[in-house]
Amino acid sequence: MENKLYERKEYTLNFNGKGSDFFGIVMVNWLLTILTLGLYYPWAKAKKLQYLYSSTSLNEDYFAFHGTGKEMFKGFIKAIGVFILLGIVIYIITDLFSLLFLGPLLFYVFLIALLPIAIHGSYRYRTSRSSWRGIRFGYRGDRKEFTFLFFKWIFFTIITLGIYGPWMAMNMRNYLLGNVRFGDVEFEYDGDGSEYFMLNLKGYFLTLFTLGIYLFWWQKDLFEYYVNNLSLKKGNEKIYFSSTATGGSFFGIIATNILILIFTLGLGYAWVATRTMKFIFANIEAEGDIDLNALVQTEENYKDATGEDLSDFLNLDTIM
Repeated sequence: MENKLYERKEYTLNFNGKGSDFFGIVMVNWLLTILTLGLYYPWAKAKKLQYLYSSTSLNEDYFAFHGTGKEMFKGFIKAIGVFILLGIVIYIITDLFSLLFLGPLLFYVFLIALLPIAIHGSYRYRTSRSSWRGIRFGYRGDRKEFTFLFFKWIFFTIITLGIYGPWMAMNMRNYLLGNVRFGDVEFEYDGDGSEYFMLNLKGYFLTLFTLGIYLFWWQKDLFEYYVNNLSLKKGNEKIYFSSTATGGSFFGIIATNILILIFTLGLGYAWVATRTMKFIFANIEAEGDIDLNALVQTEENYKDATGEDLSDFLNLDTIM
């Protein structure tokens, strides 16, 4: 890693959300979602994201999420339509050939086909509706290119019986994050499949040999790898990120969160979520020589939340 930076600056990331405040939002969201038989979900998600973003700061200036329930509801309806159409197509094919066993197989094939579309759409929507000091984020990946790469990676993963999985994970993270923009600043990610494979292999066997104790250090290693390979670039200027988390601190946050959920019968979720966010940002350091006061607006608004809602239906965690 190059460290020859001039006028080195430090950047401070913080999360200042409170469990009590988030609890109120979560409870109202749950109640209204239940009462409306799920129709309120897009508004619930928008309120949740708006709170989490507005509680996160960079150099004491807060991020903002501009997505709305109305935008997400339109995407929600489109996503439902996609799954209804999927069901109809599967029914017609299985009925036409009188092969009912094809139904589940076709369902999973079509789901896999939707994955790159959902991931691409989610990234494009989520980044476009995010900002800091009024400077929007953006995603410049190409859907056709990403879809082709995704299926190539899936093919290699299948024919290697899953061994290629770590390479696929890093290739996807490199592509997605490498196409994210923050005004005129570019994200870069330098994860390597071989390193990631060895990291997980080591974590798996040491967790097995220590009867699960090493699990927390494995999580620390993964977090460190994700953070340390991320950087921002603007011309010759860069910002580097690094993790300060330890295995012991991971043990503390995970064990405490589990106890909170158990003893509150799940009602402590809001405190678990805010404690986790505080932990993440408290353990990320950033330094470099990019002047954040000189950022230029370059990214367009994009309000189609279909990909975002498809990713929810498919239970995908986006790489943000």
